[in-house]
Amino acid sequence: MRRLVGTTFFENIKMAFDTLISNKMRSLLTVVGVVIGVVVVMLMSSVISGINVGVQKEVESFGTNSIFLYKYEIGIQFGRRSREERMRPPLTIEDAEALKDLPAIETAVPFLDVSSNRWGEKILITGKNGKTSSSVSLQGTTPDLERTNTEILVKGRWFTQSESDTKRDVALIGDTVAQDYFPNEDPLGGKLEIGGREFTVIGVLQKREQFFGGGGGDNDQSNIIYMPLGSGMRIKPNSEDLFILAVAQPGKLEEGKDQIQDLLRVRRQVPFGEPNNFSMATAASIIEQFTAITQGVFIVMFVISCVGLMIGGIGVMNIMLVSVTERTREIGIRKSIGAKKSDILLQFLTEAATLTGFGGILGLAIGWALTFIIAFFFPSYVPWWAPPLGFFASVGIGVGFGLWPAWKAARLDPIESLRYE
Repeated sequence: MRRLVGTTFFENIKMAFDTLISNKMRSLLTVVGVVIGVVVVMLMSSVISGINVGVQKEVESFGTNSIFLYKYEIGIQFGRRSREERMRPPLTIEDAEALKDLPAIETAVPFLDVSSNRWGEKILITGKNGKTSSSVSLQGTTPDLERTNTEILVKGRWFTQSESDTKRDVALIGDTVAQDYFPNEDPLGGKLEIGGREFTVIGVLQKREQFFGGGGGDNDQSNIIYMPLGSGMRIKPNSEDLFILAVAQPGKLEEGKDQIQDLLRVRRQVPFGEPNNFSMATAASIIEQFTAITQGVFIVMFVISCVGLMIGGIGVMNIMLVSVTERTREIGIRKSIGAKKSDILLQFLTEAATLTGFGGILGLAIGWALTFIIAFFFPSYVPWWAPPLGFFASVGIGVGFGLWPAWKAARLDPIESLRYE
């Protein structure tokens, strides 16, 4: 009698599982939408969070006091650059030297990308072991690279100002280059042919954390070679397309930005009131821009996952309406012996929540498994809020879409229900 009149929460859950087991195929088809929605929530949150963390670590590895300067707008670009941007004059070595004299600036280092020649052809790097590759990042720079603390020397030495002035063909290599070209020997003193010129390795840099899985190529932050700026210009003559990394004095980042802007506007003859004809960014601004983009992607993916959950919710409503019809006589018996509307309402809501909650748990399990697989190819990090969000969203869908069938069951007339066949 007690079971029929007023069931407990756990008894309702047992009854819900009995309903699931007795209608296996119908229940499975119903929770598919919920499973898909929860899996999407897990995957999008883990991938987007992992990318955000990876980008943040990579950008911050240049230092929180770093100021990035380039003639083009720094950051992710969509579409073709404007004519005004393409017509901007390049930054120069003299600009970098002038920045060093600013009170709030500790140093300023120019970089020239010589990974490809001026016709866009990739520069080949050939080692004595016969390996040839065009995927190594080649950067011409000055000895002030040492002062930026963006790279850590683990073996050998930095190139000197004298070597830079005389355009000596010496190189600092990343850990990946050392492993690829000198797998079983000490790289120091080794030779690399770069763009038809023979360079001597004088230093090896510490392995950097890899973004997007590393594995060589453009995504490997240790697949890099630094050479004196003059040597780089020999490989890529007549190139003036410089990128400048300025480092502000501790605690003087904003002051340094203002001083740089004023100096470059004067040097580049920008009229008063006109926008800058160069781009300036910091680690924080780049991270903020990237986060804004990923948040937009997150919203789109969240809407897609909601569609899956809505499909599951409609399925729940359907199966619960069928369940109410099939159990009309049972409801009539319960009401005739004293069951309240709240008892019937709670029973059917619990069944609906259990149905979608089971789908949520299944979705979380699949999502976790896929996250581990994706981690081999992309940075993946599951934020603490993703699993609870997926589970409670699935339960909430069950309660929301199960409310109408439960209310319909609670309002059934006991006399009419007992006559139902």
